[in-house]
Amino acid sequence: MNVLIAGGGRTGARLANLLIDQNYKVRLIENRRELLGILHQELPTEVIYEGNPVDPSVLEAAGIREVHVVAAVTGNDSSNLAICFLVKNMFDVPRTISRINNPNNAWLFNDNFHVDVALNAADVFAHLIQEEMSLGDMMTIFKIRRGKYVVVEEKVPEGAKAIGIPLKDMNLAEHCLIAAIIRDGEMTLPRGDSTLQAEDEIIAVASPEGAQRLSELLAFPVYPMRNGKKHE
Repeated sequence: MNVLIAGGGRTGARLANLLIDQNYKVRLIENRRELLGILHQELPTEVIYEGNPVDPSVLEAAGIREVHVVAAVTGNDSSNLAICFLVKNMFDVPRTISRINNPNNAWLFNDNFHVDVALNAADVFAHLIQEEMSLGDMMTIFKIRRGKYVVVEEKVPEGAKAIGIPLKDMNLAEHCLIAAIIRDGEMTLPRGDSTLQAEDEIIAVASPEGAQRLSELLAFPVYPMRNGKKHE
């Protein structure tokens, strides 16, 4: 797959390195002199194109007509919108992904500007923090269907509400499927009458609502330690 990255700041440079490591064909466009020197130390020279990514001639020089995906990750929302609009309208690029720098501008990043996927860094970071606070020790292995479902893993702590309750009675059916129970190093496929024990490890596929419900059933019976005391 051919990917063009517009913007050579920390996000663009990191993305380029990740994609190169996965054998993508990458082009990165940047016009700031102070960054170009750094980029030439971090990326192969043939990846880097000097110029303004809003300029059609620069896009042409970077091989835009062979590109499958454009990632607009400059630090300027106006530029990112213009890039997405331009590459779709003029060069018929199949997919555009744009970074949103200012959350107040998020409403602009839609089909009108030909933005297929808009990533609001502030929202993503806030949701990750909120998820870590609400799901406790539950670990998200990966997300599927663009975050509509998650595959999670967690160890059942002593005193968790779920211990001893048959899976069919946990009220999880519509939102969460427990796919495996690992007990004493052996994995079993759960049935409706299966019950959990302390120290079991479970793997589940869940919607965000299901993951929240599961985390409540598997939560520690006390809050984390603070100043040497447990808070009920």
